[in-house]
Amino acid sequence: MTVQDHRYHRPAPGVDLQGRLSPFWRWLSELVWRLEHGFERARADARPEEDTRVRIFLILIVFSCVFAGLALGASYRALLAPAGARGSGASPDALVRGDLTDRNGELLAINIVHYGLYIDPAEIWDRGLAYRQLRRALPRIPAERLRRVLDGDRRLIVLTGLTPQEKAAVHDLALGGVTFEPEDRRAYPLGTSAVHLIGDADTGGQGISGAELAFNDEIRAAGQRGESFPLSIDLRVQGVVENELAAAAIKNQAKGAVAIVTDVQTGEVLAMASWPNFSQSNRGAAPDGATLNRAVSGHYEMGSVFKTFTVAAGLDTGRADMGTLFDASEAFQIGDRKIKDFHAQNRVMTLEEVYLHSSNIGTSQLAVQMGPDTMRDYFRRLGLLDASTIELKESARPVLPRRWDNSTLASLSFGYGIMITPAQMVQAMGALTNGGRMVPLSLRRGGARGAKPQQIVTEDTSRAVLELMRANVVKGSGGFADAPGLRVGGKTGSANKLVNGRYDPSHALGSFAAVFPVDGPLTAKRYAVFVLMDEPGTYPKTGAYVAAPAVRNIADRIAGFLGVERRADRWRTASGEKIPQYQDVQGDGL
Repeated sequence: MTVQDHRYHRPAPGVDLQGRLSPFWRWLSELVWRLEHGFERARADARPEEDTRVRIFLILIVFSCVFAGLALGASYRALLAPAGARGSGASPDALVRGDLTDRNGELLAINIVHYGLYIDPAEIWDRGLAYRQLRRALPRIPAERLRRVLDGDRRLIVLTGLTPQEKAAVHDLALGGVTFEPEDRRAYPLGTSAVHLIGDADTGGQGISGAELAFNDEIRAAGQRGESFPLSIDLRVQGVVENELAAAAIKNQAKGAVAIVTDVQTGEVLAMASWPNFSQSNRGAAPDGATLNRAVSGHYEMGSVFKTFTVAAGLDTGRADMGTLFDASEAFQIGDRKIKDFHAQNRVMTLEEVYLHSSNIGTSQLAVQMGPDTMRDYFRRLGLLDASTIELKESARPVLPRRWDNSTLASLSFGYGIMITPAQMVQAMGALTNGGRMVPLSLRRGGARGAKPQQIVTEDTSRAVLELMRANVVKGSGGFADAPGLRVGGKTGSANKLVNGRYDPSHALGSFAAVFPVDGPLTAKRYAVFVLMDEPGTYPKTGAYVAAPAVRNIADRIAGFLGVERRADRWRTASGEKIPQYQDVQGDGL
């Protein structure tokens, strides 16, 4: 036996380890060993053709295994993979958007498959017949567009948005050259409800306005996972707000109107309405100005609701307390300007009385005493110098004063000289009534992601503001907002609009900023309600008459949804009757 013969018969690798190897590895080891010795045998015998055949055989085995693996993988994906996995994972750009819902899972927006109709005129034998048949089967098809495509020489789209029923009607014609391509369309089953905050998405699966744009990436990601994306709004509250806002706007013959309801502890928007509204499916028929979301894009000089901010700053800095006196017996003179009260008391008043009687003179004096640095600082803390934190891209920045002199400070103290959005207003009011924390306004269920509330006023200041707002509803200008048993607090706002360089009383706005319930711990559940009427046509045009009643109706109807119990406070019984005040007429202390 030669040396080569000894090599041919040496044990295969791993034979002595058989007991410790799996059958597969034993088989593979033996196969490799045999192939190796096949090559060596062919070379030893001077048979190169045998060596080549073995190598070709080996390559064929490898390629066969690879092909089989690919075939098995494709079959699994086609036949056994979960339905949700097909199509979504295959194309990262798939037109998939998650359903948009309210905080309780009620549907706001959904994807519906439609079809695009394509025609290749080169494959149509009788174009005249095809024209007549398509027009009969699909009457809404544009005649001119259809004729132009049929007279052409290349494949073009004729109509988008075919329903499955319309597709079937055309398909049944059995026309050559007619094909369909699926496309996702966004549908809004609620019609005009919440239309401004929901927004719209295009046929490419991208949000273009409202929450659809603000949360575009998250909505698409939710769609890829087969999930929905919830907003913070409550459709029950939204419905009430829209109903009451429309009724008030029509009654007061307003040009426009806004209403917002928020949770002051979390910053969540529970309802947001802008009137007049429109249908997203028929946007072209929207009335003038209807597509504007006045809640986040409308700028307004708010009027006397700003007195809440001025008084809060005075209390928080220690410049004043409830008993501090202000001389409102005559107009407040600043240079050549005289500041007067709309409902003049012509007397010295405490800070509480200044607020309850909505005295421009009193708040102007307080603002001038605090000075520009303090006023600017508190306006910044309250978010009045920047756009609202709400996620909507339409959120507008305020129009700020150029100078902060004494005359400007006086105007700012009662809501003139600065134009803000209703979203900014309700966000600032929330901060003053939740214990003094600035919580970002948000349309996300659960509140803004990663929010870190900042303490902007003391808890004592927040308690004082709550008491003042309740007192204003009970015995001040806000009486029409008092909903039985709900302990509503609030402040009226009235302002004339600037027209051709002058403030015109015929172009006015009225608003009411409210919170309920005002009692309980500072951390208790509490809700802000803001209503604004833009250019009411009725008289009086003040917030007490055009906005406060709508606030009352909204609070009265949504309290049950929010879990607010009706009960008495020190001012009113649970049913709304005034609690008699004891008077010690005899002086005996009994």
